[in-house]
Amino acid sequence: MADNVTSLFRSTAAHSPSMAALAREGGDGTGPVDFCIPCNPYFPTPAMMDTMASRLKDIITYYPSSADTITAELCNLLQLPPQAVAMGNGSTELITWIDHLLVRESLAIPVPTFGRWTDQPMETGKRVDMFPLQESSGFALDLAQYAEFIRTRGTRVAVICNPNNPDGGFLHKHALVQFMDAMADLDLIVIDESFLEFADAEQEPSVVQEAMIRPNVIVLRSLGKNFGLHGIRFGYMVANPSLAGRVRSMLPKWNLNAFAEYVVFMLKEHGAEYAQSLHQVRRDRLDMASQLAALPGLTVYPSQGNFLFVRLPVGAEGTVVRDRMLTEHRILVRECGNKIGSSSRFLRLVVRPQVDVRRLVSGLEQVLYGTRRGAAVPELAQGTSYSSGTAAVDRLVGQTNGAGMQDLAAMAVGGGGMGGGVGMPMPVAQPMAVAAAAPMGVAASMGPAASMGTAASMGAGTPMPAQMPAPAPMPAPAPAPMPTPPPAPAPFAPPSGPTPPGVPARGGLTAAQVRGMTAPAPGAPQELSQAPATGWPNAQSWPNAAGMGQAG
Repeated sequence: MADNVTSLFRSTAAHSPSMAALAREGGDGTGPVDFCIPCNPYFPTPAMMDTMASRLKDIITYYPSSADTITAELCNLLQLPPQAVAMGNGSTELITWIDHLLVRESLAIPVPTFGRWTDQPMETGKRVDMFPLQESSGFALDLAQYAEFIRTRGTRVAVICNPNNPDGGFLHKHALVQFMDAMADLDLIVIDESFLEFADAEQEPSVVQEAMIRPNVIVLRSLGKNFGLHGIRFGYMVANPSLAGRVRSMLPKWNLNAFAEYVVFMLKEHGAEYAQSLHQVRRDRLDMASQLAALPGLTVYPSQGNFLFVRLPVGAEGTVVRDRMLTEHRILVRECGNKIGSSSRFLRLVVRPQVDVRRLVSGLEQVLYGTRRGAAVPELAQGTSYSSGTAAVDRLVGQTNGAGMQDLAAMAVGGGGMGGGVGMPMPVAQPMAVAAAAPMGVAASMGPAASMGTAASMGAGTPMPAQMPAPAPMPAPAPAPMPTPPPAPAPFAPPSGPTPPGVPARGGLTAAQVRGMTAPAPGAPQELSQAPATGWPNAQSWPNAAGMGQAG
C-alpha cells in the first residue's frame, strides 16, 4: 500500500479514496481502521447485520417499493406528516435538487463546512458567499455576524449546518429560531441537521417542527450517518408541504433502493438499540477528546458531532500525517486541506470505540514525535506537496473564476499567495442597503472587507524576500534623468448587471482567497454583538411544535 498512497489520493475527485479502493490495495482484502468516514460504529447491531445478510438474495433481486411507501413508513416512525417529507438517495441528492429548484442567484454558507454546499451551487453558476469561521473563536458561528454578512452581500439563500462539519460546532434551537425569524424575507433557509442525532447539548435541538410551518425553511437529515450505513444512500428533508412536494416531484421513481427499504422497515423493532448506540458515541467522544488533548501541541475543538476537529502541532503537515498513518499503521484519517476555510494542518477524526482510539493515539505519537520509529513529521516544504481533493477544488475555482489563473487553490495551499498581480482583481464593494426586516442589533458598517482583510494581508501570502548582502562601494555614476512616472491606472469599476458565476461580488472573496483565513484582520471593528442567548421573539404567540397555536 505504501507505494500507492499518493496515486490513490491523486486519482479521486473526493477527499479520500473509497474503502473499496483501499481494501483492494491492502493486499488482504481488508481496509484500514477508518477514522475518516463519520459512521455510527454501534448501529446496526451485529444481529441486525446478520438478519440483512440472510435476506441478501431477495434484497438485491427484486425492485423496491415506491419512494412514497418507504417515506410513509419513515414518517410513521418519526411522527411526521408524509406531505412534509421528501426522501433522497442520500442527502447529496436532495442538496442537488434544492440547488437546481430553489437557489436562484446566490447562497451563503459558513466555511469550513460540508463541501457539497460550496461546490454544488458553484457548479451550476451560482454565487457562493462564504463566511469564514474564525479559528481564534474555536470555529464558532456567530449568528448576528452571519446575518449582517448576508445582508451586506444581498444573498438570497442561507445555509447553516448544525452541528457543522468538520468542526462539530453547535447552535441552540432558540438561536436558530431567532435567525429564521430575522431572515424570513430570504428565498430559502436550509438547516442541515445531518449530525444532530449525536448532539447532547440540548434535549430537543431540532428545528424540524418549525420548518413545517414556515414558507422558506428546509431541514435536511441524513440516515446514513446516524445509522452507520453510508453505502445504502438515504436521507430526507422536512419542509412545509409545498416546498417538500416541489422537491419530491422531481425525484426519480425508484430513487430509494431495496436496502434502504429493508432498513427503514426494520427500524421500529430496534429503537432501543439505536438510542443506546447514540449514547455510547457521546461517551466515546468525551474519552477520545481527552486522549487526543493529552498529545503535546495538538488542539482539539469542542464538537457535538460524531467526529473531532483537531489542529496538528506546529511543523506538522496533514498530508504527511495522513500518508504515514495509512502506510505505517493502516489508519485512515481525514486531512482537511481541501476544505475551503481550513488548511492541511487540520484533521477530522471520527469517534470510534476506545480500542481503536488507543491505536490511533499510538500511531499519532510515532508519526508526530518519532517516539518509537520514524522521523518527526517534516515541514510543509519537505513533505508531500499535494492535498487530497485539491484537484477538484482547482477545477471548480478555475472554471468559475472567469479568466482568472488556473490552479489558484493549489497555489493558496502551497504558499504561493495571491500576489504577483495575476488573476482577477477584487471588485470594489458595492453599497448594499441593509434590509430593515431583521437588524438583529448588528453594526451595518462592518463589511466583509473590514472583517476579513484582503487576500494579500490574510491569506498564505507571498514569502518575504531574503535580504541581499550590501554591495561593495562603487564610484557614483552620473545621475540619469528621472523617467516620467506612468499615469496611475484608473480604479477598478464594479461591474454592472448580474455578477458572473464565481466572481466575488459586493466585496466578497473567491474560494481560494477564503481558504486559510482563520483570524480577524488587524484593526477590524469588533462592535458586532453576539446573538441573545435566551428567548424567542414574540414568545407569547409562538406556536407549539405541532403548530396548533398554543402559547409558549
